[in-house]
Amino acid sequence: MASTIVAPTPPAQRWRFAAAALVMQLCLGVLYSWSVFRQPLAELYGWPKTTTIAPYRYSLLFFTFAMIAGGFWQDRKGPRVVGSVGGLLVGIGCLLAAWIGDTPAGLIFAYGVVGGLGVGLAYVTPIATCIKWFPDKRGMIVGLAVMGFGAGSAIFAPLLEALLGHDPARYGETIPRTFLILAGVYFVFVIGAAQLYRLPPAGWRPEGWSPEAAAARSRRDYTSSEMLRTWQIYALWVTYFIGSSVGLTAIGEATPLVREMAQAGAFLSGGAALGVMSLFNGTGRLAWGAVSDRIGRNRAILCMFSIYVVACLGLLRNVSGFPALLAGLCLVGLCFGGFLAIMPALTADFYGSRNVGANYGILFSAYGLSGFFVPGYFAGIMEQARQASDLAAGYSTVYVTLAAASVVGALLTLAMRRPATS
Repeated sequence: MASTIVAPTPPAQRWRFAAAALVMQLCLGVLYSWSVFRQPLAELYGWPKTTTIAPYRYSLLFFTFAMIAGGFWQDRKGPRVVGSVGGLLVGIGCLLAAWIGDTPAGLIFAYGVVGGLGVGLAYVTPIATCIKWFPDKRGMIVGLAVMGFGAGSAIFAPLLEALLGHDPARYGETIPRTFLILAGVYFVFVIGAAQLYRLPPAGWRPEGWSPEAAAARSRRDYTSSEMLRTWQIYALWVTYFIGSSVGLTAIGEATPLVREMAQAGAFLSGGAALGVMSLFNGTGRLAWGAVSDRIGRNRAILCMFSIYVVACLGLLRNVSGFPALLAGLCLVGLCFGGFLAIMPALTADFYGSRNVGANYGILFSAYGLSGFFVPGYFAGIMEQARQASDLAAGYSTVYVTLAAASVVGALLTLAMRRPATS
């Protein structure tokens, strides 16, 4: 067994990794800005809603596949190589989208498959790295590490909207150009940030932090096969699936919802509203991660599901004006961000930090499958509502269903317990 290395906490070194994680995740968070592309693609090519959301769905699915593979790879080879390959792939995906993105199949392959694989590989590296450098602040540091992913749209959604413009006659020029600019961002900043990552020495821990004092969180490190033999991982998976479904559906429909239901009273464009939502998404990752360190992960998740219910039933089910719509989207974003921060920390609490890259990659499949199936299912409902000229009824169905799912998630959370042998 490796001896424990007790060392003074190196603030500059530890926080350097957190800063690199934030930069990387801000760039990767462009994934959540996809709804800005949907209307220009529909106007340029005449694609229906189920087609314009397809690249987003596939990007989330392949994001998940890469998270699982990248988690195992990262645990064995370290974060720099995995993060660098991820940045390379997502940049290539955007280059391909600029060249072959004029067909649904081409855009799905470029942005959805290649780009999604790149995002997944890059996304896992800062989470696993920061958890190992900050065993004393798991919830907070994971929240900080992934905050950029949620907040990325605050920067990129309005920027993408400006790059795309509002002249349908120019979309054939501006859409490929926008993808080329994104490729440059990924090549420079994602690959560059990955070069800063390092892992702590085996057995390292910060001065003043005692693993024994944290034994209530995790008493041993589970391998992935051991984790899969506990019932808790399946309960966590369903909880994560539900929490992701609400947030990903709201993100995917945010820009169309503003344009279709609240355009007359909107004081922000669809892209700007998505950007504001993403600020709450990013803030929620840091805030809920820190809150969960204080009140416990389960209580924090219960609070988030409760807020989901209020937002879906009270603000989004029947859109009564742009302020209420924006408030509902921001509340959903705030809590959705919390799931992305708490679930990695909860994985480490339940199953240890040594194999957290691989173990969280497996749990993250809940997010990816949710992103692939759920927004597409609700986009189909909205397409039917549009054909029936009753958009209000369509959105009501979507958010009532999501509220009911949130109640199920809250009940499941009440039953959640740490594995008895951990």
